[in-house]
Amino acid sequence: MRTFEASASHLSFARAAQELGLTAAAVSQQIRSLESQLGLTLFERLPRGVKLTTTGRAYLPTVRRALDDLAMATLGLVGTAAKRVLTIRCSVSFAALCLAPRLDQFRLAYPGVQIRIYASIWSDDLDDDKVDVDIRFGDGRWDGFDMDALSLPISIPVCPPESRFDSKPAAQLFELARASPIHIVGCENLWARMGRTLHWPDDAIDGGLCVDTSLIALEMVAAGTGCAMISRDLARHHCESGRVQAPPGIELRHDQCHYVLMPRRKRAHSADALAFRRWLLAAGPRPFEPTGSA
Repeated sequence: MRTFEASASHLSFARAAQELGLTAAAVSQQIRSLESQLGLTLFERLPRGVKLTTTGRAYLPTVRRALDDLAMATLGLVGTAAKRVLTIRCSVSFAALCLAPRLDQFRLAYPGVQIRIYASIWSDDLDDDKVDVDIRFGDGRWDGFDMDALSLPISIPVCPPESRFDSKPAAQLFELARASPIHIVGCENLWARMGRTLHWPDDAIDGGLCVDTSLIALEMVAAGTGCAMISRDLARHHCESGRVQAPPGIELRHDQCHYVLMPRRKRAHSADALAFRRWLLAAGPRPFEPTGSA
């Protein structure tokens, strides 16, 4: 099963062999033995590398869950004797707005794990070899990782706390946003996409401020500086506490959200990371409806 999972992750018997400390011939033999026992073909052999068959793709998630469960069970048996360090890399915004309010829940459940959070704006600021769990915002196109979405790809407009919306929230949002838009580096086009969705005039939301984190943008909105487009999960706390207002019923669906990534090369040493990933995924995206009404 481990050989199958490694081969499926790399789509290469040779690279799986390097990870497992085996020869490529041994990996190939184990896969042939597994296919023979199952009576099924799991891989299509190609001139370079291999490709999962439809059966192999269907089988892979079950095998990964089984290996994760085994690692978790082992952690429960032998993992409480010594302090273990779990290194997490994520953005400043995710650390402050999503992890900070509930990280104590994980620490109570896993008291033997010492957590180190390295907050960085750009995902390559920290040497990959030091990272156990990576949390990134993007479209999910990263090589060398197993990944799971932590949120839905939805952003919402947020406005200063004194803002009020009635029966025409889109028109009111337009007046507020064009007066002082706040753009976030890497997401500058969200206002333009929002405008096209709501049929605003082209280039209506131009100029304004540009910042490099959602956290800064939210604090500026809360201070009355302007309006910003923010990932719905990052904006949740500010909206629910009334520090910012979001027009009801207006959201933008796109192709980017937060993912938890596990480096494939560290799978054999990541029982704590597996526990942390499972804890993150167990929460999932909670229902959330902005109420910015009068």
